[in-house]
Amino acid sequence: MSRSGARERSLRTGWPPKARSSRARSASLPSTPTGGYANAISATLKEADMVVDIFHVTKLASQALDEVRRRVQQDTLGRRGHAKDPLYRARRLLLTGANHLTEKMATKLDALLQEGDPNWEVTITWTVYQKLIDAYQQPDSHDMVTLIDALKDCPIPEVARLGRTLKSWKREILAYWHTDRSNAGPTEAINNVIETTRRIARGFRNFENYRLRILASASGQRPYRQPPKPVRKGQPNHAE
Repeated sequence: MSRSGARERSLRTGWPPKARSSRARSASLPSTPTGGYANAISATLKEADMVVDIFHVTKLASQALDEVRRRVQQDTLGRRGHAKDPLYRARRLLLTGANHLTEKMATKLDALLQEGDPNWEVTITWTVYQKLIDAYQQPDSHDMVTLIDALKDCPIPEVARLGRTLKSWKREILAYWHTDRSNAGPTEAINNVIETTRRIARGFRNFENYRLRILASASGQRPYRQPPKPVRKGQPNHAE
């Protein structure tokens, strides 16, 4: 059985009974763009609206951008990037949102791309990445639809592959606007609390104790968050 098939089977058999209620079937479910999760959701919660989370869509675009940068680096210099190579120096700036670039940062990025991107492949992929980020800031899905439809004709193979992936998940991506911008932020926040609790405990032998500790932590009762002790007068403060 493939990994996606095993994941789907485990999700379907382990789905909480409450998730099968009529209340849950009318909900929106943020998900990752993987077949296993999609099949499990469609088979178990047939009336739910599945939404591909904004983080995972943006991650796909940033991975395509990084792959193009690495390939162009190899094509132009015949080796991996070194500290003084222009594309290697631009790797962090490329993943920064255009609205967060200062004038100095934008000037530096432009100079590095002119030096290390002779065929404009990195520049074009960077533009696609920025357009995708900007599309999520718009009040409707028009810009996202236009972008997805245009990517399939891009001559850059990594961008064309990204376009095919986005097209295959187009309905679930556009559902972001149709479900009042549903995303996995709250779920990821709760999962972070669960993972922190598990790490601090070094494992639980009793699942019920584990469950109660998670519920207590998620409610804000986190005993491991101790307030700093006041420094007595004359006692050295090592934090200074």
